[in-house]
Amino acid sequence: MEISDDRLISPSPAAEDFDSDFTLRPRTLEEYVGQEKIKGNLRVYLEAAKRRGEPLDHLLLYGPPGLGKTTLACIVAHEMGVQIRTTSGPAIEKPGDLAALLTNLQEGDVLFIDEIHRLSRQVEEVLYPALEDYALDIMIGKGPSAQSIRINLPRFTLIGATTRAGQLTSPLRDRFGVLLKLELYSPDELARIVRRSAGLLNVPCDDAGAGELAKCSRGTPRVANRLLKRVRDFAEVMGDGVITRDTAKVALKRMDIDELGLDELDRSLLRAVIELYGGGPVGLDTLAAALGEEAVTLEDVCEPYLMQMGFLARTPRGRCVTDAAYRHLGMQPPARAGQGMDAGGPRQQSFDDLGAEGP
Repeated sequence: MEISDDRLISPSPAAEDFDSDFTLRPRTLEEYVGQEKIKGNLRVYLEAAKRRGEPLDHLLLYGPPGLGKTTLACIVAHEMGVQIRTTSGPAIEKPGDLAALLTNLQEGDVLFIDEIHRLSRQVEEVLYPALEDYALDIMIGKGPSAQSIRINLPRFTLIGATTRAGQLTSPLRDRFGVLLKLELYSPDELARIVRRSAGLLNVPCDDAGAGELAKCSRGTPRVANRLLKRVRDFAEVMGDGVITRDTAKVALKRMDIDELGLDELDRSLLRAVIELYGGGPVGLDTLAAALGEEAVTLEDVCEPYLMQMGFLARTPRGRCVTDAAYRHLGMQPPARAGQGMDAGGPRQQSFDDLGAEGP
């Protein structure tokens, strides 16, 4: 289900992100900041493919939105010296749409399919022989007169990107030779990205200002670049045009974004669990009704970051707020006898293994 979300700190792409993508997007692996392990392995794969004179093996990139999957696909095409064709899973509605894309590729070209987990089953069936044998099997006609013809394709590289690798079917996932998982960025890496983007946008930004924006960017470069452009507006109108720590703090406060990157919706969710339901557990649908938000918005947009920060736990009985969330909101944590909530601070472990809530 597609989420309509206009929050400034949402990692989902917004219209304004596309306007500056070509300006801010790195073109080579050297310019790409972060994901050092992925870059190191990718250099080896690219160099080996170029030495053999072959296309790079099919590549699957997965991880949360806004981490640079599309950018990495463009870098692969640039490093290999080939063209890239870009599309998305929902845009390929029929097998004929996929056939049109594949037959227009040149030798060695890259086909990038974003949100590849949303391909229909019929399109996937056509894609399998294209990935393995570089051929398309097309049925012409119907009934007893139907004939199957095979169209040979140039050797190409498919790069798939997904935010939900678990929703990929096993036959499709197994046909990718390289699987790379993108991780959230550290504040130091995000500060480097902010400084680089500020230079490209001709925005004066000192190290302290870049660090302040990095702390609020939720580990996501897309959010960091978006915040940079909004704080630039405040710096130009209310200051001398230079993004400093003080300027960044004032601008972020005006936008209701706190020092950890939580906005008003995040804090409202935590306060609702605390004030209305005693810290939890509370069901997702009940919480969504109390906030007047869609349950899918809370689950896919708010909860992942709150759980990563150790502010929220998903248990079989529902959502629970941790002691760290109380302290972040300036509240006194209650005594929790035997509930397993951390009294010392945000948990370091993941809550993903706690399971989904009950009805």
